[in-house]
Amino acid sequence: MITIDQIHTLSGRNVYDPEGDKIGSVGQIWHDGTGRPSWASVNTGLFGMNESLVPLDEADLQGDRLVVPFDKAKVKDAPNVDASDDEPLLRDDVERLYEYYGMSWADSSEAYQAGAAAGDANYRRTTTGDTDVTGADAMTRSEERLQTGTEREEAGRARLRKYVVSEQQQVNVPVEREEVRLEREPITEANRGAAFSGPDLTESEHEVTLHAERPVVDTETVPVERVRLGKESVTDEETVSAEVRKERIEADLPHEQGRRTVD
Repeated sequence: MITIDQIHTLSGRNVYDPEGDKIGSVGQIWHDGTGRPSWASVNTGLFGMNESLVPLDEADLQGDRLVVPFDKAKVKDAPNVDASDDEPLLRDDVERLYEYYGMSWADSSEAYQAGAAAGDANYRRTTTGDTDVTGADAMTRSEERLQTGTEREEAGRARLRKYVVSEQQQVNVPVEREEVRLEREPITEANRGAAFSGPDLTESEHEVTLHAERPVVDTETVPVERVRLGKESVTDEETVSAEVRKERIEADLPHEQGRRTVD
């Protein structure tokens, strides 16, 4: 049940049915003869200024939601009012609403009779800035405040792709080769026998095969490193801004010139 203390917190709240389907948002509130919030208009998103009416007898505040015991279609098809009209709900209007929602008029008769005894048997609309409905000579000043949060979204994707490129490399390779050199040795006792073993004079040739190394190039494939994609979370700070509304109260005091503003 919505209490008198909560009446000024209802405007603008999202309205949901018992299944969790959003119906719309609260527009205006009407209180009974005792000041208790009794009816709310719901902006269901349809075109025009009319808003559907729903009773608050069995409604409940759950966090920032106003949950009513009627399904979405029932509320959308309910009798409606002009949102720009500041007129009270008359008894005929309320009887029609009670009939539509299958409620008993007797359920509200006590509050209605209390209002009749006070000279006002209608349900009065409560607007922000009204004098407190309990009769105290005070006003409740409200203001909007920014509520911030975050939502997760995809910011991009990273992938690994491998492809082949060719590049020229130069490597110095040491190579060996054989060269011919003439060596002379004198006739000694050690080699005299070999020196005089042949004829005295003769013609002959001696051939020596020379060898040289040449560089040979080949390639082999070897693994050099592994590359993987990793993720890490970093925290940045961003500045957001939005327009908020707040109420101001002007006081006309007999002992002061001009108006005093309370904000």
